Amino acid sequence: MQKYIVNAHESGQTLEKYIKKVLNTAPLSFIYKLFRKKDIKVNGHWEKEKYVISEGEEISIYVTDAQLEEFNKKFVYSANDDVKKWILYEDKNVILINKPRGVLVQKDDNYNDKPLDQMVIEYLMYKGEYDPQNDLAFKPGPAHRIDRNTSGIVIFGKNHDALAYLFELFQKHELIGKHYLCLVTGDIESEGTVEVPLRKNFDTKKVVVAPLSSGAKPAKTIYHPIERFGDFTLLDITLVTGRTHQIRVHMSYIRHHVVGDGKYGDFKVNNMIDREYGFKNQFLHASEVHFGELKKPLNDLSRKSFKAPMPEEYNELLDKLRNRKKD
Repeated sequence: MQKYIVNAHESGQTLEKYIKKVLNTAPLSFIYKLFRKKDIKVNGHWEKEKYVISEGEEISIYVTDAQLEEFNKKFVYSANDDVKKWILYEDKNVILINKPRGVLVQKDDNYNDKPLDQMVIEYLMYKGEYDPQNDLAFKPGPAHRIDRNTSGIVIFGKNHDALAYLFELFQKHELIGKHYLCLVTGDIESEGTVEVPLRKNFDTKKVVVAPLSSGAKPAKTIYHPIERFGDFTLLDITLVTGRTHQIRVHMSYIRHHVVGDGKYGDFKVNNMIDREYGFKNQFLHASEVHFGELKKPLNDLSRKSFKAPMPEEYNELLDKLRNRKKD
């Protein structure tokens, strides 16, 4: 039998979720068998899967040492403060990070680079706020993701309640707003809205515009021109929904492709920008997030907004376009 005491980070989640994280490589059939056989107890009493655990409670799991070793994968972390230079804001519940372009938010088997979520965990270990050896059933994590080649704000929850509330805010699209800056092809004189459904094509691994009847999900993007360069426009974009690749697909749909977008963009323009200005990357930056009146534990964020400076390479390209326009 294995015994664990629920700590403050782990409190507030279901017993089922806790067990899945402790036995993080166990088949679901094995975990549900433990529940059926009443081999999981809280404070000595059998509880169902949806029981919500609290700080200080004792969780007993009737598995052998050999089964625990087999079904509990240990993650290797090294405490450091490498991510500190990117932090825009931090309190006891959240961290807002200005992610550089090229950094993954979470692990992807196609890349060997250290992802941002691991860097945040190692930073909290460095500060003494998180111990992966004792906090078995909770990991601080991102409330949303942005693409590897998109820079800008990513919000992390440092405890279960904060992360759960952030997930709720992003799911409901209420009391939280996100803005992006992007450079697109063409001259856009006035603001507009793109509202067409999006669906991921798993054969091509691309997101496509499709009817709702095909399984697509509603998607809405509002754009506003900030600066015009003749054949390019810098836009401020508000995401009303948050679908995968939404900005890139919606801009491509209206024939104003995001500069440097290698999947949905205008490849001739991308080559020209690279050749004439030395800019090889996707010009898309998560620039701002703002909050409404929030309840605990995120009430300290109420009515606040945060802005992330653009990468210098983006500013350099804009300066080159301004100078060309003057000439």
